[in-house]
Amino acid sequence: MSQPAEAQLVELPEWARPWLSGVLPTRMEQIPSGSPHPPSQNSLLRPPNDSPSLISAPSSVSTDSEDTGILTKCPEERLVVGLPRERTVSRALKGVHIFMITVNATLGTGLYWRGGQILELGGPLAVVLSFLFIGILTWGVMQCITEMLCIWPIPGALSVYVSQFVDEELGIAVGVTYWFVYSMSFSTLVATSAAEFNFWDYIHERPAIQGLIIYLLIPLIIVCINAIRIEIYGWLEVATGSVKIIFLVIIIVTLIAINLGAGPNNTLPFGAKYWASPTDFDTRAANNWGTALLMSISIATFAYTGVEVVAASALEARWLHRVDEMSTISDKLSRSNDVQVGRSFKFSAIFIPVLAMVAYTISGLLATLDVERRSCALPRLSWLSVDVEGGCTEPSNSAAFVAIATMSNIPHLADVFNAFLVFTCLSCAGTNLYVASRALFGLTSRLDGGEGQRWYLRVFAWFGKTDRRQVPLRAMIFSAVAFWWVPFLQLIRGNTQSSAGTNEPSLKGTRASVDMFVEVLSQMSYSAVLIVWACECLAFIRFYHCISRHRDYLRRENVAHVQRWSDDHDDYPYRSHRQPLTAYLAFLGCIFVSLVANGAALWNGFHLLPFLASYLTIIVFMGLWVLLKIMRGAKWSLVDLSQPDKVARIFRHLHDIRLGVTQS
Repeated sequence: MSQPAEAQLVELPEWARPWLSGVLPTRMEQIPSGSPHPPSQNSLLRPPNDSPSLISAPSSVSTDSEDTGILTKCPEERLVVGLPRERTVSRALKGVHIFMITVNATLGTGLYWRGGQILELGGPLAVVLSFLFIGILTWGVMQCITEMLCIWPIPGALSVYVSQFVDEELGIAVGVTYWFVYSMSFSTLVATSAAEFNFWDYIHERPAIQGLIIYLLIPLIIVCINAIRIEIYGWLEVATGSVKIIFLVIIIVTLIAINLGAGPNNTLPFGAKYWASPTDFDTRAANNWGTALLMSISIATFAYTGVEVVAASALEARWLHRVDEMSTISDKLSRSNDVQVGRSFKFSAIFIPVLAMVAYTISGLLATLDVERRSCALPRLSWLSVDVEGGCTEPSNSAAFVAIATMSNIPHLADVFNAFLVFTCLSCAGTNLYVASRALFGLTSRLDGGEGQRWYLRVFAWFGKTDRRQVPLRAMIFSAVAFWWVPFLQLIRGNTQSSAGTNEPSLKGTRASVDMFVEVLSQMSYSAVLIVWACECLAFIRFYHCISRHRDYLRRENVAHVQRWSDDHDDYPYRSHRQPLTAYLAFLGCIFVSLVANGAALWNGFHLLPFLASYLTIIVFMGLWVLLKIMRGAKWSLVDLSQPDKVARIFRHLHDIRLGVTQS
């Protein structure tokens, strides 16, 4: 780079240091206004592997109050930092890839398992209302996330939004929690697939097959699939997502046919009979239908976990207009807008909650027409004893759709449906591992791992690097092995036949404890995602009021992509609906489900499992937040958004991150 006329020392603002302290050089030369660009400037757009690049980015030029066009100050020059290649991912995902990744993450076992559980718990009406309520809630949450994501599709977006607009330590806690949700879900889905495999007696009677194939070989295959280039991985997600959608359509059509009496020897009555008492509920779990409905709403949250993963995959979204060698810096900045990025993921972010709500509600409604609520084939709450009075002799491990297929007497239909569920479960596990790896990578890719840093910062920074294929392999492998041991705990259940005499009660107690432990970990993941959703809504609320309060200043300073109410220069990528009312309602809805609906299981008597599953996540999250505050010596106050100049610096910082990762 040619030597500028005058060099200045650029100090990092306090709020930016934790993220960019390891990327920005100690001294940076600021290019003064009017300096000619060197002939070799284009080489800076793609830095070498061992150093970040510095890209000159002209900031706004303000005019006088009478809009005469006379400059009142020299334009400020900023240096955009491009991360080295080893800390960036390949932006190669098309819109169809991101759509199917989101479908795969959302369409898991929640519908098939939890739908039957809700039916047994709260009756037919609870199935429809609970899926509708959480569907509307997730739509509101995604409206908030999408508006910010269209402006800043950056690594660790969900964590960064909270850090910049709410509280820095809270943002870090959100990032860790989000990683936990999907790393744990990967392992618990492997454990769930074992229960689905046990539908076939040949596998159920051979624990060695479960240990070697289900718990070891299958996760290894999923890890290998996640290690391939993102271009290939994206098309695999398209293939598996398409198959899952086809499976769901087949199941819906089959349920309609069964209800109409198409199966041979059909003994199922017309479904309207099961709606004679739509508010019938399990009196052992709740003392009234309202409580059962709240518990059903809590369970339905599990089915919608994944609608927000577009924020994790957006950092690999393809930019539709590639930067050519002759592009000017202003061209590069102006192209970082909705035309390039929004088309890749906006559709998925906006419509996946709606599509999921429609699919879940229709499927759940059809299930209520084909099976009675009191049927012993439906899965029940794991912390309740077997319903002996209802004629049940053992807990059910079948999903509602498999139970309907079994009762239809159609040959091999139950095996086909169960195979659908196994495929759905394992493909969802693979996508969850992908999301967990990107969440950990986004949280650590901008940390300083150099000499002189504390050992744990160097360890975390190590996970923020990619391999030669630009895949965050380190983060992916760690996300896989972190909770890989959880499914193996279920092998303790395999020695029931060898137990005898006085040892049998002890063994049963051990198995019950293992089951409870695995169940608590599984349910903690969807309880944790509510915390993430609530924090994102809070971040958007503060962002919205910030740009509303300082709109005149931001317009004068020409701060790009945050002028939501601008008429003359509209570069705002996406305006979500009915804001900020939507954000407030979504935030209150997340708090309501987390604190009230999740706790409704305790209103009919204290049970340890639902208490831990509902509130242990909140306790750990708050503890992590407090610990970060203490360790970092941070103030107990929210980010100051009252000063317009500070707000402008925050926005420019986010713009620099976006431009830096896309030009690297």
